[in-house]
Amino acid sequence: MSSRFDTPTDAEDAYYDAIEEVDLDKMMSVWEDSTESTCLLPMRPLQNGTEAIRELWQPMLDPKMQLNITVNHIQWIEQGDIAIHLLEELVTLSETAERQPPIYAINIYRRGDDGWRLLSHVNSPAPPPPDMILP
Repeated sequence: MSSRFDTPTDAEDAYYDAIEEVDLDKMMSVWEDSTESTCLLPMRPLQNGTEAIRELWQPMLDPKMQLNITVNHIQWIEQGDIAIHLLEELVTLSETAERQPPIYAINIYRRGDDGWRLLSHVNSPAPPPPDMILP
């Protein structure tokens, strides 16, 4: 399945839609097919290349473990053929309806001949609220 994404936002929307739809092929169609593609999720080793990224996501896109992700945009930077989106992801596991702690994500997109593609996705747990940070 190959789709053209005319803007980084189109690619981002397709990425999160595919996760919610539990559609691995659709989600992978957003990624740039490159050994430079990287994905780093919390508590997981860095994955390089689309095949490794597919293997990482396959168990997480099991319909029994459906993820609901609400995305809050924090900052977007676009220069030339590169776009960097900093987001807050609020994840709810459909199976338990339990909301997980917020996660910060950085999505890096690159424009090529076939439109915009996801080049890198990096997640990190958000810091605790200021009143919970120890001196």
